Amino acid sequence: MMGAIIGDIVGSVYEWNNIKIKAFPLFQDKCFFTDDTVMTIAVAEGLMNGGEKDDFIDAMKKYGRMYPDAGYGGRFGSWLMTDSREPYRSWGNGSAMRTAAVGWWFDSMEETRAAAALAAGVTHDHPEGIKGAESTVAAIFLARTGHSKAEIKEYVEREFGYDLSRTLDEIRPGYWFNESCQGTMPQAIIAFLESTDFEDAIRNAISLGGDSDTLAAITGSIAEAAYGVPQWIKDKAWEYLDEPLREVLGRWREELSRRSIS
Repeated sequence: MMGAIIGDIVGSVYEWNNIKIKAFPLFQDKCFFTDDTVMTIAVAEGLMNGGEKDDFIDAMKKYGRMYPDAGYGGRFGSWLMTDSREPYRSWGNGSAMRTAAVGWWFDSMEETRAAAALAAGVTHDHPEGIKGAESTVAAIFLARTGHSKAEIKEYVEREFGYDLSRTLDEIRPGYWFNESCQGTMPQAIIAFLESTDFEDAIRNAISLGGDSDTLAAITGSIAEAAYGVPQWIKDKAWEYLDEPLREVLGRWREELSRRSIS
């Protein structure tokens, strides 16, 4: 889950100021966490609270209202601040950027995908919104269980129909802001597939341009499962978080440790 948060923080300064190269400072004073981090934390808490539909809704509304200025999309922001508990057929990439925790919580692909669909569907119940979330957690699950990049690519292409055959160099020149799952997921996964380590994956994603923080959050969530995250990067990202978010991350780590032992 920290991989998604790091991607969000690093990409925060480039969302509206795209950079098309990989050579840039990884962290800057102007970096900050956005809605990607807040909702990633919310989904994790929803899982720890039971992982049912109402658990996800309650956690999203709780943290959305704690951080009302985190940069939510228009319809999602409205949903957060009203009493509505109904989805609104979104196919936006928000369903994918917030779902990293689900990829670590279960012991089977079937459970993982079902939970991702549930967590996405509380708002993003369009088939493309569901597919974006499921493909993210599927890649995380495969990476953390030792599958190769070739196996991850084959599974995602077969199960979700995304074209992962293009290279970053082919995508980069004509790729601009896109908030849809269908216009974000292939690019985010390819950024991981072409990477050599965690930091390189983040740099790949941001170098594409587009919705930089969300793109890097999705790529980072997969890259963490494949490579782990260097401690210095974790430590630096931690500095950008406030105490409520750190508290959830602490509980999350303890719970994952407990589950792995049992």
